[in-house]
Amino acid sequence: MNLKYAAIGLTVALSLAGCQRTSYDSGYRNQQASLPPLQAQPVPSVQSGQLADPTMQGSSQFPTAPAGAAPGAMTADVVPATAQDVTKEQMVGNWRVANGGASCDMFLTLTNLGSGSRGGTRGCSGELTSMGAWEVSGKQVVFKDRDGNVVGRVYKTAEARYDGTSNSGQPISLSR
Repeated sequence: MNLKYAAIGLTVALSLAGCQRTSYDSGYRNQQASLPPLQAQPVPSVQSGQLADPTMQGSSQFPTAPAGAAPGAMTADVVPATAQDVTKEQMVGNWRVANGGASCDMFLTLTNLGSGSRGGTRGCSGELTSMGAWEVSGKQVVFKDRDGNVVGRVYKTAEARYDGTSNSGQPISLSR
């Protein structure tokens, strides 16, 4: 029985020992007090003037959008009239890619990555080596690098075939 009380006493003593206050700022306050104050820095003058009225025609600093282009529309590649409808679900999985005379593999998932979904390539060359994301835009599948820059586009031409080009103009074909 005495052993039981000794064990309980030792446990309580060790528990209380863990509650001791320790101080880790031994020299920090002394160092902080000895630092000189920061010196004021000169501030450049502020300019003022009247801004152009943004509602006036031609006063915008931005170029006008091409005729018939919706905001955010992709105008770099024209989709053929024969392009078939495409959904993200149709694209998920593994694809065999023919790109500029070489072949490689592409993997597309539904995992979100920025404004698109995560994807990647293995054994590809050229722009497709940097492909990290993809998205469906109308009847196109757009491939992007990890920074969100478009590296290529394809459109559905048959049940399990997509054709298009990379940004450099190399043909891209996906098939299963």
